[in-house]
Amino acid sequence: VQLAESGGGLVQTGGSLRLSCVASGSIVSDNVMGWYRQAPGKQRELVATMTSGGSTNYDGSVKGRFTISRDNAKNTVTLQMNSLKPEDTAVYYCNARMIIATIEGKNGIDYWGKGTLVTVSS
Repeated sequence: VQLAESGGGLVQTGGSLRLSCVASGSIVSDNVMGWYRQAPGKQRELVATMTSGGSTNYDGSVKGRFTISRDNAKNTVTLQMNSLKPEDTAVYYCNARMIIATIEGKNGIDYWGKGTLVTVSS
């Protein structure tokens, strides 16, 4: 599975950006797509994810400001980011987790994009 991100850039505090990610390759129907971010000197953290069934999960710091959506037919996931803050500055990575059923249960295989830089100036 290959992931191609777009939409990062520089924005002022309070501004908006929209990130998009297109997945290609061997995509299974049961999957989770979403966004993670990594700020300088910090670990990568979850921002928002959405299952192929439509369930969403947001980090508390972005709830009410960010909205994740996806188009299963086009294998795309989008993150609309509003009311951006300087602490949102990070490299944002698209993630796709393919859920594979095995005899022992379900396993997830993670794929990552190269990342796109979001910089929010104060």
